[in-house]
Amino acid sequence: MRVDELLTLTAPDAPLSWWRRGDGFVGFGVAATLTATGPQRTRELARLWREYVATAEVDDAVGVAGSGLVAFGAIAFDDESAAQSTLIVPRVIVGQRGDIAWITTVTPHGAAAQVPVETPFGDYWPATLGPGLLTPEGYQQAVRDGLTAIAEGVVGKVVLARDIVGTIPADADLRRLSRALQAGYPDCWNFAVDGLIGASPETLVTVSKGRLTARVLAGTASRGADADADTAAATALATSQKDQDEHRYAVASVTTALAAHTTALAASEQPFMLKLPNVWHLATDIEATLGESESSLDLVAVLHPTAAVAGTPTAAALQVIRDIEPFDRHRYAGPVGWIDAAGDGEWAIALRCAQFEPADDHIAVTAHAGAGIVAGSDPEKEMLETRVKFRPIIDAIA
Repeated sequence: MRVDELLTLTAPDAPLSWWRRGDGFVGFGVAATLTATGPQRTRELARLWREYVATAEVDDAVGVAGSGLVAFGAIAFDDESAAQSTLIVPRVIVGQRGDIAWITTVTPHGAAAQVPVETPFGDYWPATLGPGLLTPEGYQQAVRDGLTAIAEGVVGKVVLARDIVGTIPADADLRRLSRALQAGYPDCWNFAVDGLIGASPETLVTVSKGRLTARVLAGTASRGADADADTAAATALATSQKDQDEHRYAVASVTTALAAHTTALAASEQPFMLKLPNVWHLATDIEATLGESESSLDLVAVLHPTAAVAGTPTAAALQVIRDIEPFDRHRYAGPVGWIDAAGDGEWAIALRCAQFEPADDHIAVTAHAGAGIVAGSDPEKEMLETRVKFRPIIDAIA
């Protein structure tokens, strides 16, 4: 089945899906919801998941990534966030990977089995979007404040975001957004988990049968309007000392965090150029062998937040973000992904996304985009970078 066909098997108002390059799965119904908040939220979710798995009888004859018992997860960015971090176990999971397709059913004790119901996509819905608490002008001042913190030696890098907000109709079919993002950004991690919907280019960590992979993105340039301009944009990014410095901070934060939990850790010496429909990124892939008894969620707890979404040093950067940004990021730039009964999973960083929350007579929409600020950053250029990063979600909603 095509991805858009499988999306008709998940709920229009609360879709559960995870896709990349035509591989992934959707969820229908809810067998269990595990929640946590605060500084230990990810480790608490890992503990709750182990307890849940210990009581389950799992029969997985397919044996591919994503088959068997699976929970979808979305985790708050900041220890101090008011947002809840969540693992959702669907009643039914329908997936495909390559030529293999499967259906997993999760039946709580004493409950009847559920069958997914195919629901056609609803009508197109309009959205109203506008500046949030941090306007483009306000964001440039925020960048200047971040540069002051860098000049004073508080941080070497800080990632600052701005927000846009809006509304959509209360009966909007949110699967339309997932379908648009999957069509436009098939190489990204396309996700819909607990009202968080987006298409992230950045892998936080993937764990499969004892092997770990991660992809670090830091350093961004808009795509050119024609072939010559595009080549010039890529060359300028590749040779930019500012962007190379930003990228180096991000890679170091990941490799340092993983060192005590892995063996045979390897990262390429120089970043490569990752081409997306709207931007170029500097990218580095990391591979390692995982230590014993550690799940993908345990590694998420170790890695998040990376310098790519917070800054460095991490604790100081997080405090600068709290001091400068006039909002709670909630789950923007936090981990989003899935975990299976063996602890394997795929986790991305929740970027190029929006958060949808039901209100009285509408659904409230909040989206964020950020940029890494280092010495030499230009406030207007950083603001324009966030505008480019908003494009995937705005194009999909508008």
